[in-house]
Amino acid sequence: MSVEKIPGYTYGETENRAPFNLEDLKLLKEAVMFTAEDEEYIQKAGEVLEDQVEEILDTWYGFVGSHPHLLYYFTSPDGTPNEKYLAAVRKRFSRWILDTCNRSYDQAWLDYQYEIGLRHHRTKKNQTDNVESVPNIGYRYLVAFIYPITATMKPFLARKGHTPEEVEKMYQAWFKATTLQVALWSYPYVKYGDF
Repeated sequence: MSVEKIPGYTYGETENRAPFNLEDLKLLKEAVMFTAEDEEYIQKAGEVLEDQVEEILDTWYGFVGSHPHLLYYFTSPDGTPNEKYLAAVRKRFSRWILDTCNRSYDQAWLDYQYEIGLRHHRTKKNQTDNVESVPNIGYRYLVAFIYPITATMKPFLARKGHTPEEVEKMYQAWFKATTLQVALWSYPYVKYGDF
């Protein structure tokens, strides 16, 4: 998969190896009931979503922008939204949608999930884009955001003429993949030994 160079998008280049491995991933997949069929349908979802990414992001950014307590995490020290920061994150967010659907869930993928978690946490928040903003995204919002990131996806998945059953399978695969990733992103937030 060819990828335009997106600032801060370091998939396959991250220097931090994840503190979890493929066996951990296997068990986590089992916990969220992510099966071989889900792998098939998440890839199918990628085909359906590929030309809709910007519209999906408009939906998600509209949601965040309409909730000051969420937009807060993208503000400058004076409390105003940092448009450059929002734009930079958006480019990586677009890759995340496609990576969720198209990448192999291998060690490189795990390493990048760890990197994403660090970037939400005070460990590395703001460093990628060299911005002054809120130093940490509250863990509760990582978990809470699973729902809007999932619930808003179904209409996009239904646009290409697939049967309701196929749309539901793509939707469930997306839901499981999102939950799986947020679980991995939680690592820096969890007391050592409790992950």
